[in-house]
Amino acid sequence: MAISGIQAFLDMLADLGVRYLFGNPGTTELPLSDAMVDDRRIQYILGLQEVPVVAMADGYAQASRSLGVVNLHISCGLGNAMGMLYNAYREGTPLLVTAGQQDRRLMFEEPILWSDMVRVVQPWMKWSAEVQRVQDLPTAIRRAAQAALTPPTGPVFLSIPMDVQSEIAELDTTRAKPLDVRVRPPVEALRRAADVLGSAKNPAILVGSRTTEADAVAELVAVAEHLGAPVMSESGTTHGRLGFPADHPLYAPGLPIWSPEVRTRLADHDVILVSGMDLLRLYVYFEPSRAIPEHVRIVHIDQDPWQIGKNYPVEVGLIGDLKVGLAELGDLLHSGMNENQVSQAKKRAAAITETHAKARAALVEEAKTQRSTRPLTPLTLMSSVANVLPANAAVVEEAVTTTGTYLERLAALKNTSGYFGHRGWALGWGLGCALGVQLAWPERPVVALLGEGASMYGIQGLWSAARYRLPVKFVICNNAQYQILKVGAQQIGFPAARSGRFVGMDIAEPEIDFVGLARSLGVEAVRITDPDELETRLKESFASDRPQLFDVPVQRPSPPRLNY
Repeated sequence: MAISGIQAFLDMLADLGVRYLFGNPGTTELPLSDAMVDDRRIQYILGLQEVPVVAMADGYAQASRSLGVVNLHISCGLGNAMGMLYNAYREGTPLLVTAGQQDRRLMFEEPILWSDMVRVVQPWMKWSAEVQRVQDLPTAIRRAAQAALTPPTGPVFLSIPMDVQSEIAELDTTRAKPLDVRVRPPVEALRRAADVLGSAKNPAILVGSRTTEADAVAELVAVAEHLGAPVMSESGTTHGRLGFPADHPLYAPGLPIWSPEVRTRLADHDVILVSGMDLLRLYVYFEPSRAIPEHVRIVHIDQDPWQIGKNYPVEVGLIGDLKVGLAELGDLLHSGMNENQVSQAKKRAAAITETHAKARAALVEEAKTQRSTRPLTPLTLMSSVANVLPANAAVVEEAVTTTGTYLERLAALKNTSGYFGHRGWALGWGLGCALGVQLAWPERPVVALLGEGASMYGIQGLWSAARYRLPVKFVICNNAQYQILKVGAQQIGFPAARSGRFVGMDIAEPEIDFVGLARSLGVEAVRITDPDELETRLKESFASDRPQLFDVPVQRPSPPRLNY
């Protein structure tokens, strides 16, 4: 069948089940824009800048567990998007990123906006290419989709010249059939892992985002209960998805972000099971540089072979699907642990349950004592959110010094699928990510907890929220500063920072009027200074079908360290 390149592109995306195309158009994308005018299969979601555009696609792909598709405007649009593409690369988000390229007949002259975009994006893509023949476009789309969706998942890039988009040819648009990626780890390796873990005196589990993304949370819960082991999430700086139920008795506070504190936290454990996690992505160099104590034996299961043994030697490495592998590991522990090992695991679980229950009760009491403090403390803000958060809510966090994993420590997150934390740390991600999550899950309430500084990198996303009536609730945790930088500088021990003096880290004089800014972009907004009012307004907002923003001032003195 003779069709244009861009029509083949849309036909194949529709066959892949793509519902949305996120973009900000330009001249080199006009063939696509024109073709989409009468195409009702895929909705074009307009963002006013590439940061929210890519972040929306990122959130949608993560929540829907499907291919997110982004169309950028040649070199300048791609440049604006690079920070968010870095996030997608560090997250392993399956994105198909496309950009229009200048007409091939003009390229040799190095025309306006032309550049070698493939080389620009290559370090952060699983695969990237420029399509030079319209006949190759269907193959390129099949290859790109398969690469993005096959573990380890990640973003891919296609540069498509204008004339390739418009050219008519006989094209085979047969879509790529989805692959079954559930590859089990070797049986012998699973048996060795079960022996090492089952005989451990004091095991622990470190859990990462890929556990949730593999739908393996229930299987990990069974393993943890067999072992009677505490489960710790990734550090706050790369927290990602929630890989274990926050209200489970074995769920422990997440890992700290500094090497010495991680080392102290893990010192009493002899064996650690690492599930779907990068081990480790630390924040700042400290001595001792080795965060995992030397005596600890490591069992690591992951779909990404690169992560196993990358920084620390492992006792057993399990390469394969997390859901299948953890299920078989749980079965082996159930059948292989002797009576004494089972008894010791039960004692450990009881002690851990008591310790965690006391810690949560103490945190609840601490929140009560801080409730009258003004401006609100981070704990007061987060406990107020926790008090009214629906059980099926999705939470997107990009306010690390305020959120402090309090929702987890308060056992307020009642589902694991709906948590999205920052993994790449290119700022501006959270606002757009929340919009993509809401598009994927229109039936679920979505709350975005955002720092005021991070919000300003992608604030244009509020217009898209209003334009498409996406009822995300944005809570601006407003301390008017880049507080993580102050904490880092104090922790490292820089002399000016130790005396509380900083340059270029305060967002004040003037302060940003988030209420006025949000309203100018079509989003209802209010400034809130009282926790009771925050709870009332946030609870009422869940019944609304419109986006709303709550600007909440929080205390501004910078703590010497993050409280995790």
